[in-house]
Parts: sequence; C-alpha cells; structure tokens
Amino acid sequence: MRRIEQPGPETGERIEWAECHGRRFDLILEPGLTLLEAMRRGFAAAGFTSGVVRVDGVALDPFAYVMPALSQTPGHAAFYSEIFRPTGVARLETGAMTFGQRDGGPFFHCHALWREADGTRSGGHILPDDTFVAEAITLPAVGLDGAGFSAYVDPETNFKLFGPAPAELLGATREGRFFAIRMRPNVDLFGALEGFCAQHGVARATIHGGVGSTIGARFADGRSVENFATEVAIKSGAITPDGVGSTIDVALVDYTGAMAEGLLERGDNPVLMTFELVLEAG
Repeated sequence: MRRIEQPGPETGERIEWAECHGRRFDLILEPGLTLLEAMRRGFAAAGFTSGVVRVDGVALDPFAYVMPALSQTPGHAAFYSEIFRPTGVARLETGAMTFGQRDGGPFFHCHALWREADGTRSGGHILPDDTFVAEAITLPAVGLDGAGFSAYVDPETNFKLFGPAPAELLGATREGRFFAIRMRPNVDLFGALEGFCAQHGVARATIHGGVGSTIGARFADGRSVENFATEVAIKSGAITPDGVGSTIDVALVDYTGAMAEGLLERGDNPVLMTFELVLEAG
C-alpha cells in the first residue's frame, strides 16, 4: 500500500475514536454571516457544539480557500497553497464539514468542490473567517452529544488537527449509537473502518461527514489519481465488518487542481494526513 513518511514519529492508535450520542437534524444557515458564525448558530439552535454537515448547494460571497500543495520545507509532508479569493457568488456542488472547537472557540474543517461566478469549477479547503454565506439554506447535519471534535497539535504531521474528545452531555434530544473518529496517516480508509466496526460489534454503519486527505486515490471503476496530496470530502458511505456492502463515495481535488469523484476501491486508499468522520451504527 502507498505510504508517505511524516515529519514526526508514529504515535498512538492509528484510529482515534469516542463513542457518543447523536442526532440527525436540519441545520439552517443565515445569510450575511461568516460561514463559521452561521454554522455555530445553526448547531447551537439544535443544542450542539460539534458535529458534521453536508454543504451541497451553499452559496458563498465573499469566498476564500486554499488547495493542497507540495511542502517547501521538511516540516510537513504536504502543505497548503496561497489563498484564493474568487469574485462573485460561488456555489458548492458537493462537500463535507466537521464542526468543533479550536483554541477555545468554534472552528470547522471543510473540503468541497464548487462552481465560481465566471463558471470556473474548482475545489479545496474553505477558510472559516474569510468566507460569508450569500443565501439562506437548510442542510442535513448530525450533532454530537457526549463527545465532539477538538483541534490539537499532532506531532506526527506537525499540523493542528481535529480529533475526537469526550465532552459533557448537553442534554440535547439524541438517538442511536454514534462514534466520532479520526484516522491517522498511512492507514487504509476501508480497512480501518471495517476493523473498527468488527472490534466494536457494529454490524453496519453509516458514514456522516468525512473530511481529510488520501495518498492519491484508487477508484472502484479502475480510475486513479497519482498525485499524492489531495483534499477529500466523503459524499456518502456505509461500512460492514466483512466489507460486503462497504462503500465510500468521494469528491476530491489534488495539488494540480485536478478533480475526481466516485466510489473508492477497497483496500487501496491510505490516509495522507488525517481523516475525520462520524459513524452511526445500525
């Protein structure tokens, strides 16, 4: 399996997790706010401080983003590009977001593909404070209770990344059995999640959210992305311990700006830096 050496040593379990309560809900984004503040209000209105959300159809203006890029120093295995600020309204075609806490305040990690006002189609990593919601929209979200995503400095990758962390129960209406998960570098997406379900007695799980990076990509239909630095959003997915019925449908952009979408091949898609998502059992 493909592998990229990180600047720091491998430490800890290769999959971090926290079991918690959760609930699916409709999140309303208000226009005229930064995307970060709109998300904070949307989660807070449902009684949550952390969770995941699909961002398909969101209109943004102003809008700022970065793309994956090669690192210019040995301090990182890959890095980010310069900041891009396209003019006019950009509309997200597909994307996923992890919402949580960083440095004592709200923060998010969001990868998406979109179309800009001039028709240009692009993708990347959306910047929270420099991006504004242009139109009201309702989005499908999952809020977490009893755990959430919190950013910490990861010595292995030398980035500050989201990881699952226990949290006080908020008292929100909740349902089902949920797991907040982060996968570390050089583990296969399918293998890690199928092994996790087997270990925790989960016969079938639905993937919610899904933001991270893979070392290139291999698709079930034989297509491949060779460039190693990607930004990936999971569009939908399901996991079973034996792999029968496991599917992960993604959208991604690599460091050249090339985009790809489709079902990933099982057993051949290792994580580059990180991958966070929520599993719902059942």
